[in-house]
Amino acid sequence: MALWVLIRGGGDLASGVALRLFRAGLRVIITELPEPLVVRRAVSFAEAVYHRRAQVEEVTACLADDLDQAIEIVQQRNIPVLVDPRVETLMTLRKQSRASDLLVLIDGRMTKKNPDTTPQSADLVIGLGPGFIAGENCHAVVETNRGHHLGRVIWQGPAEKDTGVPENVIQYGEERVLRAPADGLVVTHAKIGDHLEKGQLVAEVAGMPVYAYFRGVLRGIIQPGIRVRHGLKIGDVDPRDDPRDCFLVSDKSLAIGGGVLEAILSSPKLRQHLWEEDATLRRT
Repeated sequence: MALWVLIRGGGDLASGVALRLFRAGLRVIITELPEPLVVRRAVSFAEAVYHRRAQVEEVTACLADDLDQAIEIVQQRNIPVLVDPRVETLMTLRKQSRASDLLVLIDGRMTKKNPDTTPQSADLVIGLGPGFIAGENCHAVVETNRGHHLGRVIWQGPAEKDTGVPENVIQYGEERVLRAPADGLVVTHAKIGDHLEKGQLVAEVAGMPVYAYFRGVLRGIIQPGIRVRHGLKIGDVDPRDDPRDCFLVSDKSLAIGGGVLEAILSSPKLRQHLWEEDATLRRT
């Protein structure tokens, strides 16, 4: 019996989940878009799409050309990333799996819209944050909103609604987020971890400038040279001004990852098989 975990999305929150599950010894595969729009690229396995390899803390992800190569990467104790926006890997995995194998699907894209998953998509379907309703479009939801419920597993009902407002860091909220002032190509003038002064030029989109609103560190910036739409989040400035934080998975991501691990280990359908596998391993 094998347990496979397929994660849709390789942004910072989904990567925090992947990191926790990988450290716990689970087999993890990530699927992504051809041009991921991640901002916190230093802690996002989606970067492997652009550079074929990406390291988050001590864990390495490698771009795979197909599922066979992805399985080889798993066997090498790394995380494979597949360009697969329609998650066709899921169907291939199900066809190739033995009857005793189990498949977990985690939707970590954070689209905050009605998802295209159903509880029938895998043995266990876990949704992260707004848009997911446990018992309707997934088996379990993990709360992503900061507060006492962050990281909690919901087995019946929805996650909290999207507030649409970035969380405050010190006294800054929406000001932390750098957004595209127009449709067009992104040109960057600073890199992740750089200290920024108030009013400093950080990027341009279609020739229109994007400035820092306050002093801080550039925590994230979207991949240079890609085309974005007006209003899209393209950067993140942290007023705490500590460049070390830019290269560490956030407490929020780790909390969500802990919730996902709890959901997997406490799922009635998976729990019996996991314990049976553990007993088999101890006997050999």
